[in-house]
Amino acid sequence: MMRKQGLTHSEYVAMNKRWIGTLMAGAMAAWVALPALAAPAPKTMLEPGAMAPDFTLPATLAGHDYTFPLKQALAKGPVVLYFFPAAYTSGCDLEAHTFSTHAAQFAKAGATIIGVSENSIAMLNKFEVDPNFCAGKFPIASDPSGSIGAMYGVKLYPPQKGAKTIHGQTITHGFFARTTFVIAHDGKVVASMSSEKDGISPVQHVTRSLAIVQRLQEHKTP
Repeated sequence: MMRKQGLTHSEYVAMNKRWIGTLMAGAMAAWVALPALAAPAPKTMLEPGAMAPDFTLPATLAGHDYTFPLKQALAKGPVVLYFFPAAYTSGCDLEAHTFSTHAAQFAKAGATIIGVSENSIAMLNKFEVDPNFCAGKFPIASDPSGSIGAMYGVKLYPPQKGAKTIHGQTITHGFFARTTFVIAHDGKVVASMSSEKDGISPVQHVTRSLAIVQRLQEHKTP
């Protein structure tokens, strides 16, 4: 509020009204200029029946970097989208290896596999071609901000002090809870599973997903 300095009472009141009016106008203009807020991310993972949010992510396959577009993958058939904590850690290594050994069966069912973590694309390049893990048989993508995981309601843990890979490298990124979604050709989630929620192993994420896409293929076949 402005101070009264040699002004009459009526002049003082009029000046303060003009000052307050100027502040209100400025505040209103600033509010109008604010960008629209994005829709809040779901607090729990998407359930069957929900529409899968579309996305594109930097990915790697057989040593080649590219952009993975969910929409284009769905045009070919169902997609198995799995979020994993970190490359070169025991459970994720087992899960990737199991997906790679079953990759031909997923392909036969017309399904695309895509793994997602907060790892850098440089780290995923090595992991994806490693014959002990992905073996170059399916793509994996980098979601360093965790924004795509958030769209699907996947729980994300902050970097853990002392966390290291099997090679002894310090892990500095966050960790997705191990979560898998099976998305039908029409973009609807037909199954979602989480190790935390459902108490399933890394291998079961693979075997259950495979059984689901095989059933989808059977229903599609006349």
